[in-house]
Amino acid sequence: MTPRSGSLLTPVLSDNWDAHRAWTLQSYEDQGGYRALRTSLGMSQDDVIAVVKDSGLRGRGGAGFPTGMKWGFIPLGDGKPHYLVVNADESEPGTCKDIPLMMASPHTLIEGVIISSYAIRANVAFIYVRGEVLHVVRRLQRAVQEAYLAGHLGSDIHGSGYDLDVIVHAGAGAYICGEETALLDSLEGRRGQPRLRPPFPAVAGLYALPTVINNVESIASVPFVIDGGAQWFASMGTEKSKGMTLYSLSGHVQSPGQYEAPLGVTLRELLDVGGGIRDGHELKFWTPGGSSTPILTAEHLDVPLDYEAVGAAGSMLGTKALQVFDETTSVVRAVLRWTEFYKHESCGKCTPCREGTWWLVQTLQRIEAGQGREGDIELLLDQCDNILGRAFCALGDGATSPITSAIQYFRDEFEAGMHTPAWELFPYQASTVFTASTVSGAPA
Repeated sequence: MTPRSGSLLTPVLSDNWDAHRAWTLQSYEDQGGYRALRTSLGMSQDDVIAVVKDSGLRGRGGAGFPTGMKWGFIPLGDGKPHYLVVNADESEPGTCKDIPLMMASPHTLIEGVIISSYAIRANVAFIYVRGEVLHVVRRLQRAVQEAYLAGHLGSDIHGSGYDLDVIVHAGAGAYICGEETALLDSLEGRRGQPRLRPPFPAVAGLYALPTVINNVESIASVPFVIDGGAQWFASMGTEKSKGMTLYSLSGHVQSPGQYEAPLGVTLRELLDVGGGIRDGHELKFWTPGGSSTPILTAEHLDVPLDYEAVGAAGSMLGTKALQVFDETTSVVRAVLRWTEFYKHESCGKCTPCREGTWWLVQTLQRIEAGQGREGDIELLLDQCDNILGRAFCALGDGATSPITSAIQYFRDEFEAGMHTPAWELFPYQASTVFTASTVSGAPA
């Protein structure tokens, strides 16, 4: 688990992905898997929480909230059942880190689930997986079965007196279920819609009982924190953003994929490792954390990719989904496609999001078609202002972020939409990543 010397990358979560049949229990244990579980069971539950707190591990699902602190919110000695829920409903456009992790090494997550459940005194844990990724559901279910057969799950785990059952739950397939309280409603069999808070899940979560909800990557990092120690984990990253993380690099790059590096690495450095922008082109804009974060431009290439620096640059680190676009891409078109997604995925519970995303799409469609009206840019900004901070959950806020930031950096393209269609200024074929000649076996 030591970072490779002389390399920008620090493979920890992804270190065993290239092992033979990495997803099996045998392969995982050959790499030292479940060693951290035995260590944890020899510690007190409070000590496990303390190690995670001291490591500085922050939530990897987007918000970046300290994981150990979240665990500490669970009331102790209340005599109530506690639950751990893993949010594996990955569906943010551009975000693709949790699914590869669960496919390549599901036992990494399961070991993390057992240790985390032990720490918060939970005897039942749920892994809520996006229903469309059936192959991931099946792989997790088999891994859970292997863990039961090996004595890592069930009653009196390794003679410790601790009992735990893990349930893999296939979600109903809606983006809104990635919002933690909507996920809880879906898990309880209801329509996935955000809950009013307070009460917060730590007090009244699943079945109105104390519940911790963490992202896949957050929980999967726990075994390495326990095994390597808090000081080892905190030695990577920056002062306030500790450890390593998975960056999802996609778009107009030579080698898209998952790159595991310490927090604080820059996009310029990741692009160097990933072969750079496709030949003959240059960076135009990019997202640091998925489509719901404000876009950044080439001037931000050297911004450290940690929670504080990206926030100071006017965006959010989010899920570290680095979508890269070159100069052939229409900002208006990209923003419209994202907004269409948010309009479709709005749960409809609150008016600002339900109605606001619909009106945003109408205005953006006019501008993309070169039929924008005088005042449409101000109308877009006004619509965003009426959604931001007024929606029931973060979906509405996220829908406004790419729009307002795109107008900030590329207002001229929106003004051009008053008279010229985006497809004339930026032909589709110019920005297409996959063409007939680039697909293996297809005719040129």
